[in-house]
Amino acid sequence: MKTLLTFFIFILTLTQSFGQRSIGQSEDQRFQAQVARDTLALKHLLHDEVVYIHSNALTESKADFLNSIKSGNITYLAMQVEGPRSIRSYGKTGISNGIVHVNGLLKGTQFDMRLRYTAVYLKQKGRWQLVSWQSTRIP
Repeated sequence: MKTLLTFFIFILTLTQSFGQRSIGQSEDQRFQAQVARDTLALKHLLHDEVVYIHSNALTESKADFLNSIKSGNITYLAMQVEGPRSIRSYGKTGISNGIVHVNGLLKGTQFDMRLRYTAVYLKQKGRWQLVSWQSTRIP
């Protein structure tokens, strides 16, 4: 019995190391991972079927997005949420709307912009994964 309890605690701890308790926490972890170019963390934070629509209308799959970050095609220098976010959950689906100030490089050209975004999350195996992102530049 004690071995089974120890095993259960180990699995729970392992799951929570990449998991989150909230959609906002997952979103914050993803923004941090993008700035750190941490593609390993991003693999766990992005759903396999994610559709990532950038503010310039470029649409990327999970593999495309990870490759863009890994290759340096896009480099996020800072991502800071501004003001309160609206976060709602409906069972295993969550939606986040907010504003993020993003500073970085796209193909070597600097950008600095504020984006209004909608992010859709799906909860699987105890963690919230991004399944859809769309952002619009705030003039």
